[in-house]
Amino acid sequence: MDTPQTPAASPAPDTPVKPLRDRIIDVLKSCYDPEIPVDIYELGLIYEINISDGNDVHILMTLTSPACPVAETLPPDVEQKVRNIPDVNSAKVEITFNPPWDKDMMSEEARMELGFW
Repeated sequence: MDTPQTPAASPAPDTPVKPLRDRIIDVLKSCYDPEIPVDIYELGLIYEINISDGNDVHILMTLTSPACPVAETLPPDVEQKVRNIPDVNSAKVEITFNPPWDKDMMSEEARMELGFW
Protein backbone atom coordinates (compact mmCIF):
# COMPACT_ATOMS: atom_id res chain seq x y z
CA MET A 1 0.00 0.00 0.00
CA ASP A 2 1.46 3.35 -1.04
CA THR A 3 1.50 6.16 1.45
CA PRO A 4 0.43 9.47 -0.11
CA GLN A 5 3.28 11.96 -0.27
CA THR A 6 2.72 15.46 0.98
CA PRO A 7 4.18 17.96 -1.48
CA ALA A 8 6.98 20.13 -0.17
CA ALA A 9 5.90 23.59 0.82
CA SER A 10 6.75 26.15 -1.81
CA PRO A 11 6.40 29.90 -1.71
CA ALA A 12 3.15 31.29 -3.00
CA PRO A 13 3.44 32.31 -6.66
CA ASP A 14 2.99 35.96 -5.77
CA THR A 15 5.63 35.94 -3.01
CA PRO A 16 8.35 38.32 -4.17
CA VAL A 17 11.93 37.09 -4.12
CA LYS A 18 14.25 39.44 -2.27
CA PRO A 19 16.74 41.26 -4.47
CA LEU A 20 20.11 39.51 -4.63
CA ARG A 21 21.88 42.29 -2.73
CA ASP A 22 19.43 41.90 0.17
CA ARG A 23 19.94 38.13 0.20
CA ILE A 24 23.72 38.65 0.28
CA ILE A 25 23.36 41.03 3.24
CA ASP A 26 21.18 38.46 5.02
CA VAL A 27 23.95 35.88 4.59
CA LEU A 28 26.61 38.34 5.77
CA LYS A 29 24.51 38.94 8.88
CA SER A 30 24.84 35.21 9.63
CA CYS A 31 28.66 35.43 9.71
CA TYR A 32 30.39 36.23 12.98
CA ASP A 33 33.88 36.91 14.20
CA PRO A 34 33.91 34.31 17.00
CA GLU A 35 35.50 36.77 19.43
CA ILE A 36 32.72 39.35 19.01
CA PRO A 37 29.01 38.50 19.40
CA VAL A 38 27.93 40.77 16.52
CA ASP A 39 27.73 39.82 12.83
CA ILE A 40 30.36 41.09 10.39
CA TYR A 41 27.88 43.32 8.54
CA GLU A 42 26.77 45.21 11.66
CA LEU A 43 30.40 45.38 12.83
CA GLY A 44 31.15 47.43 9.72
CA LEU A 45 33.63 44.91 8.32
CA ILE A 46 31.95 44.93 4.90
CA TYR A 47 33.17 47.89 2.85
CA GLU A 48 31.66 47.04 -0.56
CA ILE A 49 29.33 44.54 -2.19
CA ASN A 50 29.60 44.57 -5.98
CA ILE A 51 27.39 42.42 -8.19
CA SER A 52 28.14 42.11 -11.91
CA ASP A 53 25.48 41.70 -14.59
CA GLY A 54 26.29 37.97 -14.57
CA ASN A 55 25.75 37.78 -10.77
CA ASP A 56 29.43 37.47 -9.93
CA VAL A 57 29.80 38.90 -6.43
CA HIS A 58 32.88 40.75 -5.18
CA ILE A 59 33.00 41.70 -1.51
CA LEU A 60 35.59 44.08 -0.13
CA MET A 61 35.91 43.61 3.60
CA THR A 62 38.30 44.14 6.45
CA LEU A 63 39.01 42.48 9.76
CA THR A 64 39.11 44.08 13.19
CA SER A 65 42.92 43.95 13.02
CA PRO A 66 45.63 42.57 10.72
CA ALA A 67 46.48 40.07 13.48
CA CYS A 68 42.88 38.83 13.73
CA PRO A 69 42.95 35.11 14.62
CA VAL A 70 40.24 34.31 12.03
CA ALA A 71 42.07 36.01 9.14
CA GLU A 72 42.68 32.63 7.48
CA THR A 73 39.19 31.17 8.02
CA LEU A 74 36.60 33.96 8.02
CA PRO A 75 37.07 35.29 4.44
CA PRO A 76 36.81 31.83 2.81
CA ASP A 77 33.78 31.04 4.99
CA VAL A 78 32.07 34.27 3.89
CA GLU A 79 32.96 33.54 0.26
CA GLN A 80 31.48 30.03 0.44
CA LYS A 81 28.26 31.17 2.11
CA VAL A 82 27.73 33.88 -0.52
CA ARG A 83 28.56 31.44 -3.33
CA ASN A 84 25.79 29.13 -2.04
CA ILE A 85 23.08 31.78 -2.47
CA PRO A 86 20.72 30.88 -5.32
CA ASP A 87 21.41 33.03 -8.41
CA VAL A 88 25.03 33.81 -7.39
CA ASN A 89 27.37 32.74 -10.18
CA SER A 90 30.63 33.21 -8.27
CA ALA A 91 31.86 34.95 -5.13
CA LYS A 92 35.18 36.52 -4.27
CA VAL A 93 36.13 38.14 -0.95
CA GLU A 94 38.99 40.60 -0.93
CA ILE A 95 40.55 41.74 2.35
CA THR A 96 41.78 45.28 2.81
CA PHE A 97 43.05 47.25 5.77
CA ASN A 98 42.61 50.62 4.09
CA PRO A 99 40.95 52.25 5.86
CA PRO A 100 41.67 50.36 9.06
CA TRP A 101 38.59 49.17 10.92
CA ASP A 102 37.49 51.34 13.81
CA LYS A 103 34.64 50.84 16.29
CA ASP A 104 32.96 53.94 14.81
CA MET A 105 32.24 51.81 11.70
CA MET A 106 29.81 49.67 13.67
CA SER A 107 26.07 50.15 13.27
CA GLU A 108 24.07 51.64 16.14
CA GLU A 109 22.70 48.16 16.78
CA ALA A 110 26.20 46.71 17.13
CA ARG A 111 27.36 49.52 19.43
CA MET A 112 24.34 48.99 21.67
CA GLU A 113 24.88 45.22 21.69
CA LEU A 114 28.51 45.67 22.76
CA GLY A 115 27.79 48.48 25.21
CA PHE A 116 29.70 51.20 23.35
CA TRP A 117 27.19 53.95 24.22
